[in-house]
Formats: sequence, structure tokens, C-alpha cells
Amino acid sequence: MRVFLTGATGFIGTHLIPELLAAGHEVIGLTRSDAGERQLAKAGVAIHSGTLEDPDSLRRGAAQADAVIHAAFDHDFTNFLANCEKDRRAIAALGEALAGSDRPLLITSGVGMGDPGDGQPATEQVLNLHHPNPRVGSEAQAQALVEAGIDVRVIRLPQVHDTVRQGLITPFIAIAREQGVAAYLGEGTNRWAAAHVVDVARLYRLALERGHKGARYHAVAEDGVPARAIVDVVAAGLGVPTVSLTAEQAPAHFGWFAMFAGMDVVASSAWTRAELGWNPVGPGLIEDLRAMDYATAPNAA
Repeated sequence: MRVFLTGATGFIGTHLIPELLAAGHEVIGLTRSDAGERQLAKAGVAIHSGTLEDPDSLRRGAAQADAVIHAAFDHDFTNFLANCEKDRRAIAALGEALAGSDRPLLITSGVGMGDPGDGQPATEQVLNLHHPNPRVGSEAQAQALVEAGIDVRVIRLPQVHDTVRQGLITPFIAIAREQGVAAYLGEGTNRWAAAHVVDVARLYRLALERGHKGARYHAVAEDGVPARAIVDVVAAGLGVPTVSLTAEQAPAHFGWFAMFAGMDVVASSAWTRAELGWNPVGPGLIEDLRAMDYATAPNAA
């Protein structure tokens, strides 16, 4: 298939491109910069200039393709609400371009949207439109497109990691460096689901090739890694102490990250594994955190 890929120069996109090419697919990569064009040309994919802020550029990209994978997201969490709305608009534009066809659109969401709200792990069969994460708007838009007859499939992400980046843990590391302590809330028993980026890229491909309309897939290798285990290994890597905070102390210490610090996000991928034959084999989150170079880890933006 000829696949239009947003986020082609991003963390997941740069791993997804070789995964798709190796399987015999062609890729059209979205980029907004000259540097991005050079990166994509080197990777051996076609180039489409555009941005998430320009819905027409997204429609033009999708019009060239047999399928679309929307992996882009603006990760400036100081403007999280606005960026979630931007993502919803992008999904709507891509869906409009595919209306009246059987071409699939794979969008990206978070595993929290499968949280049933009763303390049980998030599952693929649950769509919790009352979840407090504003990114729920992306799934609401996807569901509206499915109901309009468009083949939309959802990839829900946990903390996606390698030895350089680890989802929300990357800004947590930067905050710990700046504050001089690695903090957790209460006893640090809240958990975060996780998966290695190479396994995640393979899941996107499998969902493209074997998935079906309206399905939601969980890219989860580890159901839930305790926050305290994460904080302990980060503290050792940075050479800083750990500290327990109350929920009331979190905003002053974490800033925007406080909304995520205490989240308990446990998720199952049992259905996804059975449905797609996906078997994650990459290193675990703690293994990657132990192996990373903390001297070169980025500072908080």
C-alpha cells in the first residue's frame, strides 16, 4: 500500500518508516521543514509538505494514498488542551479525504481511553468518553468517522520508550534534574503501562495489514510499571535523592506535569495480541531507563 504518514520525522514515525518499507509498502511522509525533507529523503520515502495546522495539506496528502497513519502530535504539554483540539481537527480533515472509500485511517490515542473507571485495567473494548484526559476528543472524532462509514482504527499508546525517550518520563527526568530530587506521589504505587518503540511500530503495521474498521488496539508490552520503580532508577541515573510528595505539593514541584504524576494507567493488550498476532519482544521500561545516558538527557522545555 501507499501510506501517508503524519509524524514521519517523529519518535514513532522514524521507527515506523523502516517497518513499513521492509514489508513492501510505500510511504509518503508529512513534514513542515527543509530539515524534515532531508531526513525523509534519506529514509527513502516520498515527501509531502504540510502541517497539522493546515487541514488542506492533510487532505491533499491523504488523497495520494491507499491508507493513512496519523502518528503526529504536538507534544508541547504547556498547551495540551489546544494541541488535543488540533489533533481532533486533523483527524476530521483526514477522515474527510477518505470519505466514500474503503481506505483505512489509523489514528493515535492513549490507553487511558480504555479505562472502565472501576479500577480494572484499560481494555480495547472500552471507550471512556468521560476520561479526564482531553485527548479523548481524538477518539470521539474517530468514532464519529466510523459511524459515518469510514474505516478508522485506533492505536492506543502507553509510555513508548527506548534508551533516549520514554514518553512522559522524558520530561519527568528533566524536572528531576532541575529540582535536584526525583519525586513520586504518596507511596508511588500508581502504575504506567509501557512498550518499546520498535514493538509499537510493528503494531501499527499489523493493524494496517490485519486490522478492521472501528477496532482499538493497545500497544502495551507491560501492563503497569510502578511509579516508585521508575523514580528509583531515574534518581540513581541522575545521582539525586527521591522524595514523596502529597497531591497538594505536586503542582509547585511538577508544574504542568502534576496532572500526570499521580495517574494510575494500567492497560491490557490481551485482545490486541490475539487479534493481530502481536508479540512484543523489546526491552522493558526499567531496562531502558537503566541503560540510558543521563548526561545527555534533555532539559525541560
